[in-house]
Amino acid sequence: MKEEILAYHNRLSPSDKAICDLLATTIDNELSSAENKIWHAHPVWFLDGNPIVGYSKQKKGIRLMFWSGADFNEDDLSVRGEKFKDASIFYNAVSEINTDDLERWLLKSKDIQWDYKNIVKRKGKLERLK
Repeated sequence: MKEEILAYHNRLSPSDKAICDLLATTIDNELSSAENKIWHAHPVWFLDGNPIVGYSKQKKGIRLMFWSGADFNEDDLSVRGEKFKDASIFYNAVSEINTDDLERWLLKSKDIQWDYKNIVKRKGKLERLK
């Protein structure tokens, strides 16, 4: 795991850190070719420069967000963005994470992508990549 992501995790409470450690390990295993970095103050994974998945500490817990998740047709990714194609789930304990679901969502994230990388160039209009 990159130093900057480790530093992000180390600033969290022990329970939130455990959640993020499991998320990062699973994401790294499933998206081994993805670039990852701290982006807009939280860990995000990219495929070909396009943001795919990330997580952040919020009041409701650790939010795992898939940029194109609204098209995954997954009931548990129930927190939907209003303007874009993102979908999220919140975790407050490691025991809430179903790794089979997480791995399935990560596989879908490779196959279902909207082009966020060029959203500014397209003046806020999203186009489907895959």
